[in-house]
Amino acid sequence: MGDRPETRPRVAILMPAHDEALGIAATLDTLLPQVTAPDRLVVVADNCSDNTADIARDRGAIVLERTDLEHRGKGYALDYGIQHLAADPPDVLVLVDADCDMPSPAVDQLAHQAYITQRPVQAIYLMEKPAHPTAKDAVSSLAFLVKNLVRPLGLSRLGMPCLLTGTGMAFPWNIVQTISLASGNIVEDMQLGVDLAIAGYPPRLCRSVTVFGRLPQQEQAAKSQRTRWEHGHLQTQLTQVPRLLTAALRQKRFALLAMALDLAVPPLSLLVLLWLGLTLLTALVTPLGIWLPFVIMIIQGLCLSLAILGAWAIFGRSLLPPGLLLSIPGYILWKIPLYAKFLVRRQTKWVRTARDPVNGNR
Repeated sequence: MGDRPETRPRVAILMPAHDEALGIAATLDTLLPQVTAPDRLVVVADNCSDNTADIARDRGAIVLERTDLEHRGKGYALDYGIQHLAADPPDVLVLVDADCDMPSPAVDQLAHQAYITQRPVQAIYLMEKPAHPTAKDAVSSLAFLVKNLVRPLGLSRLGMPCLLTGTGMAFPWNIVQTISLASGNIVEDMQLGVDLAIAGYPPRLCRSVTVFGRLPQQEQAAKSQRTRWEHGHLQTQLTQVPRLLTAALRQKRFALLAMALDLAVPPLSLLVLLWLGLTLLTALVTPLGIWLPFVIMIIQGLCLSLAILGAWAIFGRSLLPPGLLLSIPGYILWKIPLYAKFLVRRQTKWVRTARDPVNGNR
């Protein structure tokens, strides 16, 4: 990579991997050039039934193989890797998923910011459309961009913390020692960010680093992935927003209040559906001469529309061409069964999303 600053911390990259043979080589090929001694890249091949471990080992990674069918999920795999690293701890731990791209010099930048600030650091995490994207994929990419770029970027410019989003995260080792990851939480990253913020380590956004994941091509895989994300998000909202608000009052920290308000925002599709439902309800009482609630909802709808269009115009035109804007209502309708399922049979266990082959995997 060339000369590195003398102040660069010792880094360990930890990658949990469950049956990632289709894509892990491409991910490792972007990371390994960023790793030189005394850095380490550790892959935890967790309950794998394919040759994930062999591929990672052949690429030059340190591989830990874990088998525990009763305790499954990313959190348990990360905890296993952290226990291994504790014998010779790094200065900074970087967490990267096995199905994403984190090009150079991302590791240096994340590690440096975490080391200098002594706070958790989150890269901008975006989703690439699959090789043959549908209109639904394009809208999904835009929704992901609003959640993981537009909102965190605004909070960052106000000096506020961000939520952790799952990959491209860096932690000073002294903070790693204070956290527990050994759980089957289906959105363990979001929970971890809340826990750290309340403990006095609010995560910061690293605006100079972008990590790219990949939306699945298969319809069923996309549905499974969305269900896990959004059920986990909603469950975390219900349990953690009150906790953040209570902590904000007790600790008198405005940053926790800002984090609570950000977490309280529902997924974009659900937000639109809630607005639509409330607007229809307020419209029903207008014949009684009660106009104010309906007027308020119309104003809120205009504000919401302007916010979405503004985010699209500034950040998302390459993801969602103007001609596909009309596909947004169909995408929202597609999500209704997902939200209904949360009320009657919510997903609480981690389920791996099926992967598509990645170009460059050998």
